[in-house]
Amino acid sequence: MPKYDVVIIGSGLGGLACGNILSKEGMNVCILEKQHQFGGNLQTFKRDGKVFDTGIHYVGGLSKGQNLHQYFKYFGIMDKLKIRQLDKDCFDKISFGGKEYCFAQGFERFIDTLSKDFPSEKNALKEYKKQIKNICSYFPLYNLRPHTDEDNEQYYYERNVGDFLQSITSNKVLQNVLAGNNLLYAGIPDRTPVAIHALITNSLIEGAYRFEDGSHQIADLLIESIKNNGGSLFHSSEVKELKTKNGEIESAVLSNGEVIEGKYFISAIHPYLTLKMIDPSELRNSYRTRINELEETISVFAIYASFKPDSFKYMNYNYYHFNEDTVWTIPNYNPSAWTQEYLFLTLPTSTSCEYAETATAMTYMKFDEVKKWEKSNIEKRGSDYEAFKNEKAEKFIADIDKQLPGFKESIQHYFASTPLSMKDYTGTRNGSIYGILHDSNQALKTRVSAKTKIPNLLLTGQNTNLHGVLGVTVSAVISASHLIGMDYLIKKVNHA
Repeated sequence: MPKYDVVIIGSGLGGLACGNILSKEGMNVCILEKQHQFGGNLQTFKRDGKVFDTGIHYVGGLSKGQNLHQYFKYFGIMDKLKIRQLDKDCFDKISFGGKEYCFAQGFERFIDTLSKDFPSEKNALKEYKKQIKNICSYFPLYNLRPHTDEDNEQYYYERNVGDFLQSITSNKVLQNVLAGNNLLYAGIPDRTPVAIHALITNSLIEGAYRFEDGSHQIADLLIESIKNNGGSLFHSSEVKELKTKNGEIESAVLSNGEVIEGKYFISAIHPYLTLKMIDPSELRNSYRTRINELEETISVFAIYASFKPDSFKYMNYNYYHFNEDTVWTIPNYNPSAWTQEYLFLTLPTSTSCEYAETATAMTYMKFDEVKKWEKSNIEKRGSDYEAFKNEKAEKFIADIDKQLPGFKESIQHYFASTPLSMKDYTGTRNGSIYGILHDSNQALKTRVSAKTKIPNLLLTGQNTNLHGVLGVTVSAVISASHLIGMDYLIKKVNHA
């Protein structure tokens, strides 16, 4: 096996984006994937001949001139993607307190739409826009520019979203509505940094899109690009050990004993799993302990529904429903009151616009509820596990049907996943939906740097920056820039 310039562990978006960037620059790149299928959360699966997304359901920033659009232009994939813009007048519908509220695309339309429901709060909504824009201005890679001394990202990681919304308005209902899509970041009002809320909200209001026929197309196009640049990708290649020599990583040892040598190594998997591969003597105990003790975001239970032909209308928006008097349900998570909230969406296909072929619904669930089946083989978890899944699925379907009548009777087949499914197929610890939990009360501790104390080992992915397509893309840019230079790379992105 040849010695590669860069060996990347994991083929999620972070790993593939790093591979794309570095192979463009002439580096000999090798990507190693544990699973049979490449893509991480970009993976899709088929049931009844229909495509379901694993983790990427909609994204922002894809309109021409916006940040993700420009990054994807640089990757060489933007013009090949099949995308559909969500309803400009209502891309997110928030069902709260017996009423439905719409988030519109474009901040002026966003303000005008919510002002109809909150006529006395128009000035507050204008201030919300001003503050969101101001926060985003301090994040250089979000704005396609290198870091400057005037940037103050850390301040907005140390301020929580709950306090921020209270500073905007004293209207409790409006506070809840503005945070109504917080399932996108597993929000906790007194812990989630306002930076996360602002960056995600701004991107979606600027332009919200879905991927027609599945998000796997991003992975497919990145893989094609890497191969065209001379890179190599190997699936079913689990890395068991990262061997060191003279304080640097020398090689990756696979589960079958094969040894892959490299000059640089980038781990796109969870930092916790990365450290398990390295001899304990190579890293300080304090660093290892800090990474191992970081709290994870909550997991989810999901329903994937396949519809009877022409039975359920396609919804060109996302539906967030709350059964309680707050949208911040994680601090008050109660298994006996499940489901407390959910996100429901239909997936677009290139062959149909009027009717949906499939739908996905997600609601929070803690890993503890399925932990007793953790050590069982995936295929041998037994009838009690299947009974648990079926019971939860039927209740979840009934809850959705109350808000969206006709949903239940339109289902041809459904499939359910638990936090164990998330752990098995996406490699997250305890099935975490977004990896490490960013905590405004411990902002420095819960932000993981791309650089490690091992000079030729870098980290990338949702745990080193933000989750989501844009967050992980930026993470890949940060990681790759340590090898080719930030100013140089950003200039290339902007001139793509």
